[in-house]
Amino acid sequence: MNQRLIVSSALASALALGLLGQAAAQDKSMEKGKEKCYGIAKAGQNDCANLGGTHSCAGQTKMDMAPDDWKYVAKGTCKDMKGTTEAEAKMKAKKA
Repeated sequence: MNQRLIVSSALASALALGLLGQAAAQDKSMEKGKEKCYGIAKAGQNDCANLGGTHSCAGQTKMDMAPDDWKYVAKGTCKDMKGTTEAEAKMKAKKA
């Protein structure tokens, strides 16, 4: 019984590590040619956690164009969308 538990736990751990590796690789590939653009995400359409720490995952923003929520966009297009870069958003958050 204990041996079966150990083997199944080891298998589950190996699968989880494989999934984490894939997610990290996907995140890195997403960053090529892309940048985080703050203040352009519509409600429920942000790409990940916000600067304020009120949520920790994609799709959880509650309002349109929240200044501390972001989406990935093609590099150089954030300003055209009336958004702010990560550095600018962090500076605004510190002032507030």
